Amino acid sequence: MPDEAPLLRVRDLVTSFRTDSGTLRAVDQVSFEVPRATTVALVGESGSGKTVTALSILRLVSSPPGRIESGSVELEGRDLLQLPERDMRAVRGNQVSMIFQEPMTSLNPVYTAGWQIMEAVRLHQRKSRAQARARAVELLRLVGIPEPETNVDAYPHQLSGGQRQRVMIAMALACEPKLLLADEPTTALDVTIQAQILELLRDLQQRLSMSILLITHDLGVVAENARHVVVMYAGRVVESAPAKDLFARPMHPYTRGLLESIPRPEARAAGPVRRLKTIEGMVPDMRALPPGCRFADRCALRIDKCADEEPPLAPIEAAPERRSRCWRASEVSP
Repeated sequence: MPDEAPLLRVRDLVTSFRTDSGTLRAVDQVSFEVPRATTVALVGESGSGKTVTALSILRLVSSPPGRIESGSVELEGRDLLQLPERDMRAVRGNQVSMIFQEPMTSLNPVYTAGWQIMEAVRLHQRKSRAQARARAVELLRLVGIPEPETNVDAYPHQLSGGQRQRVMIAMALACEPKLLLADEPTTALDVTIQAQILELLRDLQQRLSMSILLITHDLGVVAENARHVVVMYAGRVVESAPAKDLFARPMHPYTRGLLESIPRPEARAAGPVRRLKTIEGMVPDMRALPPGCRFADRCALRIDKCADEEPPLAPIEAAPERRSRCWRASEVSP
């Protein structure tokens, strides 16, 4: 990470949910940083805690049953977890915005696309209705919506999936935030539209000098867009590294398993089609976690120590930007 102070610094974040069968720590002692004008990817399979981490940053975890127990989320040195709710409302959508996973459920079906963009502009920038509408049209044009002067009055059901996602991006960018939390921004879209949306985000990042926390399970998206990668498993950060280093040499067995599960065109061209490698086993029950490494039951490199003692997220010798939560980190790569 760069030497200058990061825009966002998350330290020892713990978010839990109370259930009928016990307390579940969805985010457990999570720490990472997002530098200015940089994309950091938060990756892991479904249920690893990625989305809850993003919701915790914005203090949008439903309470009850959820609760942010401890930790800090510092935006330019100011801890968002300590702000009064009134001050936090001024941060959401203004300094920090979020693109949610499914635009059809995130957009209000009874209001037009333009009205939903205008709401953020009028709330945070104190503009008149006419000024806010002009800004909404400008934003729809910026994100590539055709005929923005007409589509500003369209309802979500009248737009395609790709167009709804672009409306979500326009809403998130309405006040030119310093940080954009993009939660699986291309999951429900076909490949062509995915590429357009990601290109749009890269272009807007350059124009606005915006930082992006990209939440995804798609490592192909990570490779093309992120400078740094934070890998989560069962609520914990298990590896953190610059993207190029992580792809060249993963240093946690879970990360290696994720990389080996990616289809590779060159392998198919070289000979008969082979089955993709999979990570055997299941994610542990988050309400009754094992005493040692949470990945031990699925790991081919496990030793007795792994079942008894959880490794720390430790720096890798001679690689200060890298961290791995594995007793055998130096032996992971083939």
